[in-house]
Amino acid sequence: MNIIIVGCGRVGETLAEQLNGEGNNVTVVDVEPSRVNTISAKYDIMGVTGNGAMLSVLSEAGINNADLMIAVTGSDELNLLSCVVAKKIGNCHTVAQVKNPVYSSEIQYLQSELGISMVINPELAAAREISRVLRFPSALNIETFAKGKVEMLKFRVPEGCALDGMSVKDVIVDLKCDVLICTVERGNEAFIAKGDFVFREKDVVSMIASPKKAHHFFNKIRYSSGAVKTAMILGGGNITHYLCDELSNTGIGIKVIEDDMAMCDALADALPDITVINHDETDRDILLEEGLKTVGAFVALTEIDEENIFLSLFAKGVGCNKIVTKINRVDFDDVTQRLDLDSTIYPKNITADMIVRYVRAMKNAKGSNVETLYNVIKGEVEAAEFIIREGFTALNTPISQLSLKDNVLIASIIRNNKVIIPRGNDVILPGDAVVIVSKTLALHDITDILK
Repeated sequence: MNIIIVGCGRVGETLAEQLNGEGNNVTVVDVEPSRVNTISAKYDIMGVTGNGAMLSVLSEAGINNADLMIAVTGSDELNLLSCVVAKKIGNCHTVAQVKNPVYSSEIQYLQSELGISMVINPELAAAREISRVLRFPSALNIETFAKGKVEMLKFRVPEGCALDGMSVKDVIVDLKCDVLICTVERGNEAFIAKGDFVFREKDVVSMIASPKKAHHFFNKIRYSSGAVKTAMILGGGNITHYLCDELSNTGIGIKVIEDDMAMCDALADALPDITVINHDETDRDILLEEGLKTVGAFVALTEIDEENIFLSLFAKGVGCNKIVTKINRVDFDDVTQRLDLDSTIYPKNITADMIVRYVRAMKNAKGSNVETLYNVIKGEVEAAEFIIREGFTALNTPISQLSLKDNVLIASIIRNNKVIIPRGNDVILPGDAVVIVSKTLALHDITDILK
C-alpha cells in the first residue's frame, strides 16, 4: 500500500517504522526539515518538507497514488484539514488524530460529513484501556478479541503465588483451568510458552481466556481479581476527564488531585460525583493524608513522565496494590519496564497500534484476512485474529496434526459465539474466528502460520 504520514512526532515515527516494516510504501511529511530527514534516512523511506494541508505538498508526496493518508501532527485542526484536502484531491482513505475533548461529541459528524475514514482520540483510547485494567486489577494489560468474547490478559507472577514453580501443563492438568498461556517475559527474554515451561516469581505472563474463565484461573492461583472500589488519580487533564466518565457507572469512588484551580473547577462541574482536591499532586504528605495507603488503585496521569514514575514507585512502596502509570515518551520503554511499575499506559503507542490495525483491515479488503492485531510484546510477539474462509488448506484437521511454523500458537477459536481454548484434537472450521500468537511478525493471512 502507498501511505502518506503527515506529522513526524513520536506517533508518526512509530507508524513509519511499523508500516514500512510490513512492506508498505511510506512517505512522511512535516514542516521541520530535520524531522523529515532523520526519519526518512533512518527507515529508508521518502520524505517531503512542508505543510501537510497544502495541495502542492501532498501532490509532491504522491497523494494521487496514495491508498491512505494519516495525519498525526500536534494540531487537531491541521490533521482534519489535511484529511479533507487529501480526500478531495486523492480520493484515498484518511485517518486523523484528534485530541481536543471539544471535538469528542462531533466524531461521527467529522467522519460522515468530512469523509474521514477514521478519527482517533488517543487520550480517550488511553482512558478506556485504564478503565479495563481497573475493572480487572490483576492484569497489567487487557486486550479483547471477537468483540469482547475472549480476552488476552497480561499479569506479573507475584511473590508467594501458587503459579511459582508450576509448569504450563500443570495449569490444565492440576488446576483444571480452561485458559491458554501464550507468552512469558523474563528479564530481557520473551518466550512462547510450551507445556514444560516452569513459571517463576516476577515473570510477566500473557494468557487467553473468556472473562469468566480468567476469573476462575486467578481464583485458583489465589490471585485477587476483584475490581477496585476506590481510586486516587493524579492530574486533571483530558485523560482524567475521560477516565472519570468511563468509570461513572462502575461504583468506583474517585478522588482526583490537581494543582491547577481552573482544571479542578472544570472537572468538578462536569463530573459532580467525583472528589476533586486542589493541591500539588507531588506532595507526598497530601497523598498519604488523602488515603494513599488504603486506596484500591493509584493512577498517575500528570503531564510529566518523571513525576508519574516517581510517584508510582512511592505508591508501590507504601503498599498500594494497583498502580497505573501514564508515560508519554516511548523511546525509554525498555528502561521503564525494568522498574516494576505495574500497569504502564503509552497513549502514543495506543494510537499507533489502532492505526496499524486499520491498515491491516484495509489489506483485509484486498485479500488478507486479519481482523484484529495487538502487540503482545513490542517488536517480539503479536496476536492476530483471523476469520476463517472456505479454501483454508488446514480445515477439519486436528491441531496436533498441523505443520505449524516455529513459535506459532493457536490461542483460541470462537465458533457460534462460544470460546474454545484449543487442544490437540480441536479443528478449525469455516466461519471460525481464530486468534494466533506468534513471534513471526506481520502475519497477513491465516496460511502464514503453516510451514
